[in-house]
Amino acid sequence: MNKSLSYVITVLSTVSMILTLSCGKLDVVGKDSARAFGELLQKAPGLVSEDTLGGGWSITAPDSGARFVWGAFGKMMIDIAPFAAAGLDTLKLADAGAFSGGTLVIGTALTLDAPPKTTPLASYEWIVKNNRDAIGYHAALNHYGISLGNGNMFEWAKDLNTNDKDIVFVLNPEPFINAGVDVTKIEGWAFAKVTVDDENGKPVQVDKILKPFDLK
Repeated sequence: MNKSLSYVITVLSTVSMILTLSCGKLDVVGKDSARAFGELLQKAPGLVSEDTLGGGWSITAPDSGARFVWGAFGKMMIDIAPFAAAGLDTLKLADAGAFSGGTLVIGTALTLDAPPKTTPLASYEWIVKNNRDAIGYHAALNHYGISLGNGNMFEWAKDLNTNDKDIVFVLNPEPFINAGVDVTKIEGWAFAKVTVDDENGKPVQVDKILKPFDLK
């Protein structure tokens, strides 16, 4: 084998190894998010139930004010009463989601094919496998999260033993502000600035409406 060909093979092998390692590193969030999600399911089994209408699973907030549903669709189902009490004009919120009685449903499609109807964790792992971009890591709170579109998210702690915010329902405040809500007066929710990474990886502060819980 001549030296030129040997050099090319060596370079290609090195590049292949780097790409393999990089892909593995990038997938750490996906894999570890499933580990943390599984621990969450074990810690709060009473909050987890089958979503018979949507064909998925759900986690209900301890105060019953919100519910996160995952399967082929990811949804947040929110009791609208506290928002109405804070000034909400529901007619101006039509573009933010769909109303079902006194519940606002916000969500997005997560996978083209429905996850296997086995366990809550298996359904989440299906989403990681088929829509990895929906899963992220929030460094400021040490949380993993799943995007539900338009700045809305459901987040859970990477380490349930050390974090005092085990789960957080996260809403984009803009549609609610535009619909007349005084976001500082929503009972059971907090309006706060949250540090996130922008598209360039730089930390920036954004406004969010939050419902956090420490699961004892």
